[in-house]
Amino acid sequence: MDAKGWVLTAVEKLGWAGEREIVRWLDEAGEELSRQELQKALAALLAEGKLEQKGELYRRATPKGARRAFDALFED
Repeated sequence: MDAKGWVLTAVEKLGWAGEREIVRWLDEAGEELSRQELQKALAALLAEGKLEQKGELYRRATPKGARRAFDALFED
């Protein structure tokens, strides 16, 4: 698994998590990432829409396709 995959897995398991919690989870899983690698992976996942950021915390982005389909179905 690449760095983005590990970071995404960590965020899924942790829910809302900051960089420190993500690094701790990765260390416990036996995967070591530098701060720079972590920040690059977080930035890439944010750009891809796979993560949401609120302040210094990250979480898995909620799927928006179902919401758009629901809105399109019932729009006037």
